[in-house]
Amino acid sequence: MSKQNPEKVEQEFFTALVGADHEALNRLLSDDFQLIDVMTGSVVSKAAFREILGESGLHFDEINRIDYQVRIYGSTAIITGQTEMFGDFNGRRFEMASRYTHVLVEQGNGWRMVAAQGTQIIERRVMAL
Repeated sequence: MSKQNPEKVEQEFFTALVGADHEALNRLLSDDFQLIDVMTGSVVSKAAFREILGESGLHFDEINRIDYQVRIYGSTAIITGQTEMFGDFNGRRFEMASRYTHVLVEQGNGWRMVAAQGTQIIERRVMAL
C-alpha cells in the first residue's frame, strides 16, 4: 500500500515492472488484483503476474508513459493513458504501444491497484477510396 496519490502509485507500478520488484508489487497491488493481458486478453491474477515477471519470462527494459488522465471518485481512482513498452517475453523481444485503464482504491492509509487492462495499439493502413 502506498500513501502517495494515485498518480504516484501508478508511476511506482511502472518502476516496479521495469525493476521486476516483487516486494513493491506486493505492496502496490491488492490481493485480488487482476490484469487483463495486453496481448491475449487473458485474466492474470496477482500471484501469476508476479510469477511470470522477471525470472519466469517477462522482462521490461523500459516503459514510457506517454499521456495519462487521473479521475477520482471518492475512494476510487481510474487512470487511463498510453505507454510505449520495450522488453522481452520468453526470450522474444517486443516493442509495443498500448492504451490502458488502471483502477485503484484507497484502502487504509493509501492507494492500491485492483485492476489493470491494456490494449495494444496497432497501426492500420488507411485505404483511399
